[in-house]
Amino acid sequence: MTTESFQFKHTIRRLLFGLVVTVLSATVAGAADPYQMVLEAPIKTWDEAVPLGNGLTGGLLWGSDNSINLSLDRGDLWDERLPEIYHQDTWNYDTIRKLKAAGNQKEISRLFDAPYHMAYPTKLPGGRLVLNLDGSLKARSFELDMRQAVGRADLGKGRLECFFSATQPVAMIRVPGPPLSYKFIRPGGLDKLGYEAAQFGEAGGMTWMVQEAALGLEYAVVVASKRAGDQTELAVAITSNRDGEDPLAIGKQRVTAALSTGYDAMLKPHLKWWDDFWATSSVAVPNERIQRHYNLVKYFYGAASRPDAPPIPLQGVWTRDDGNLPPWKGDFHHDLNTQMTYLPYHTAGLFDSGLSFVNYNWDLLPTYRKFAREFYGVDGAAMPGVATLAGKPTAGWAQYALSPTNALWVGQSFYLHWRYTMDREFLENRAYPWLAEIATGIVNLLEEKDGKLYLPLSSSPEIHNNSLRAWLEPNANYDLSLMHWTFESLAEMAEALDNKQDAGRWRNLRGKLGELLVGDQNVLMFAKGEPFNVSHRHHSHTMAIHPLATLHVEGTDRDRTVINATLDRMVEKGTQQWTGYSFSWFSCILARAGRAEEALKYLVDYERAFILRNGFHVNGDQIGAGLSRSRYRPFTLEGNFLAMEAVHDMLVQSWGERVRVFPAVSKDWADVSFKNLRTQGGFKVSAVRKGGQTASVTVTATVDLELRLQNPFGDREFEANVPYKLSGDEIRCALKAGQMVELEIGQ
Repeated sequence: MTTESFQFKHTIRRLLFGLVVTVLSATVAGAADPYQMVLEAPIKTWDEAVPLGNGLTGGLLWGSDNSINLSLDRGDLWDERLPEIYHQDTWNYDTIRKLKAAGNQKEISRLFDAPYHMAYPTKLPGGRLVLNLDGSLKARSFELDMRQAVGRADLGKGRLECFFSATQPVAMIRVPGPPLSYKFIRPGGLDKLGYEAAQFGEAGGMTWMVQEAALGLEYAVVVASKRAGDQTELAVAITSNRDGEDPLAIGKQRVTAALSTGYDAMLKPHLKWWDDFWATSSVAVPNERIQRHYNLVKYFYGAASRPDAPPIPLQGVWTRDDGNLPPWKGDFHHDLNTQMTYLPYHTAGLFDSGLSFVNYNWDLLPTYRKFAREFYGVDGAAMPGVATLAGKPTAGWAQYALSPTNALWVGQSFYLHWRYTMDREFLENRAYPWLAEIATGIVNLLEEKDGKLYLPLSSSPEIHNNSLRAWLEPNANYDLSLMHWTFESLAEMAEALDNKQDAGRWRNLRGKLGELLVGDQNVLMFAKGEPFNVSHRHHSHTMAIHPLATLHVEGTDRDRTVINATLDRMVEKGTQQWTGYSFSWFSCILARAGRAEEALKYLVDYERAFILRNGFHVNGDQIGAGLSRSRYRPFTLEGNFLAMEAVHDMLVQSWGERVRVFPAVSKDWADVSFKNLRTQGGFKVSAVRKGGQTASVTVTATVDLELRLQNPFGDREFEANVPYKLSGDEIRCALKAGQMVELEIGQ
């Protein structure tokens, strides 16, 4: 074959590949569009509403008949006051150690958990805009168009539309029919915080509310409207004195400018932003519900996480709107929630969304240094395990809310951001120094006994809840796994920066840690004396398997035995004590172990029982399927993002320096594809699976690096457009930045 004919053949096949992905995407949904979510009216509660947002601000569209609600939120509206007890000299780690040694869990709870139940600190809701439409209009259904990030309400005689501009700090609404009336409702939960009444005003076609909160925070909600033909257009802005000295004036200026521009003109750049967002990557799986949920969770990144806005806390930019303050203060839980929320962005290639979390924690490094000194009494840096937007401790169950190793887990986001982008500048100026400072804080806490290093206190979220038994003998597998991963990852980063001295020091520290604790029948334990023998919601003892991948099925026979025995025990003990995220996390763990059928089963169980009808993950079983004793309703978002990550782990994995395509795909997914998913090493990967076998794989390098691809074709012959070599079960290609390798079964 001549070079010209070879290149022509592969050009045609690239075009066919794109067509295959498109066809598979359409086939997945059948008649239904997997980027549309339609909810029958009425929607009577805020947590089943259509979620909209632009990173900093968010809204929930819901209602019934001719009354339509838009519940408003802004990510940096926070009451940052701390209970007085937090300022006492004895509110520190040393006090916890002494009380634990004395067996005085009651006093630990009084000092460190009881204050958590005060109203503040807390995330603040923004309020509710209520639209009263003409009596001839009645909501029949609500819809989220994920591709356009537009919410709609079918009113019978036309439809209401709403979007939170991706490029301007305003929301736009368009309503058909005669002129309407509207009002703004102050959040009832603010009464629990002792605030003065809000100031309301109306003039010149505008309505507004100005609220003074705590510690000098003042914010305003401004709504303006105009008639445009036979429709009403409205603009909404939430401003605060973080935007400038006069938030009301700023809000008025923003809505005036938006209305002057007009709904359609404001919509055009918004749609362009979202077109670019969706073009980053895609997956097509033959399960309509899983496909739609994957798309929805990806949409959450675009709607709730931007580099210049706060990262996603427990409920994102969709804070509770029922007259109460948000559950768990709407805060930042760093013992699973934030880390898992920001795990799948790497593979999806949504690096701007992920920078929200990374930049936030980088900017708080001075605060974390101060916390290390004042709370732990060490140099380096340390994070509160449960925190406010400003990085202040909100406390809670001390065993987990104040566990120092939670910060190491946050550090995985820095590490993975480097590994997926291969951005050396980011490695040198952000990833390595941030994690090194956190690790230094941990090192300064460690105590050496018989040549091994131990933390003074240890725990494993959230075994034994808030009890004396929850203080486990150091080191629990949770802490041990994170320290193993951290010291090895820091050594890897130091070597990439040509710092062999640091690399040796970190590896020496890892060598002084004990091995993972394995109990009867080769099952990972929580800690010494604490075997895994109960159903438990937080899979903290399996951290080494997922997400850290320091224990994996490509290791020794012993490794595989421990992994499978551990997973078998978890299946045996059942799911009665699990919550929603437990299912989607377990799906990830099973996928990492190559147990494809079980991975899909638990993902399906999660999606059918642990989401509300608008897709929000909830902790309890909502359909009474008997999957869990938990039936309660509060929603948090980490379960959603773990479901997204489970799909990724089925389709592509890249831990351990090599890429694996379709490593854990169920036989029920005979035809599946993905386009431009990212892997460690900075590769973009696309692949098609047909009839249960890999048909083609395309890999593009973003930096100069050797591709190590686990052979996805087995014994079948394949063609490649560039030279390669086979090494065991790997296909290896030395690629330059921008170079593409195309592999496919010969025709």
